[in-house]
Amino acid sequence: MTVSSLSEALVKASDELSGPIQHGSAAGRVYSRLRRLIISLDMPPDTVLSRADLAKEHGVSQSPVREAIQELEKEGLVVSYPQSKTLVTRIDIARARETQFLRLGVELEVAKTLAKARDPELLLPTVRILKLQKMAGEDRDIPEFTSLDRLFHLSLFQAAGVASLWHLIAGRSGHIDRLRRLNLPDPGKMANVLDLHEKILTAISESRLEDVEDHVRTHLSGTLASVPAIMKLHPEFFNDTGVS
Repeated sequence: MTVSSLSEALVKASDELSGPIQHGSAAGRVYSRLRRLIISLDMPPDTVLSRADLAKEHGVSQSPVREAIQELEKEGLVVSYPQSKTLVTRIDIARARETQFLRLGVELEVAKTLAKARDPELLLPTVRILKLQKMAGEDRDIPEFTSLDRLFHLSLFQAAGVASLWHLIAGRSGHIDRLRRLNLPDPGKMANVLDLHEKILTAISESRLEDVEDHVRTHLSGTLASVPAIMKLHPEFFNDTGVS
């Protein structure tokens, strides 16, 4: 199995647990695909979504498309105007900060729990994922790197026995995930992510709780600290205030 096929399989497996719509249903398939396209920026802000076109593209009626769009609206990733059109929203910095606040609190506890467990076997999946992510970084493969980044963190939640909390947070992470995608091409960003992933794993394996907290805080604060620079480089992804 190639690196790409492995990460695709893992992402698919995590999607089966995380979607708000029943996985495998027509609405679930449309929702998952549209969300991935929005998060990856293949559907940038202000993209017009035609329900008729989406139904034809996915080989379904408009009902599952409507259901998928309603779920995306709950996440703030699209907005529908009655009797008019549906648009992909611009990035909402306030929502990104809110999600990050939630994620930081939970992920700190996850990392501390694993550090206190002192069980190296719990970290084996995460170690393997990090090796694959390093390969993706060497190839400058941003989509692959992004998928493996998600899996790195998901695997920590799984190791701590709280995978459902990851999926809860992931369902609110559309805006911060789009920010990260804009930030990844910056020089040194991938190397910084890999360095902090390595430090987090090492601190957990050595049960150094203070270092665990320091590294997790540093890692999860990086993108939001870069918001002014990201907005300057990509103003078309934001409105005047950075809030959609």
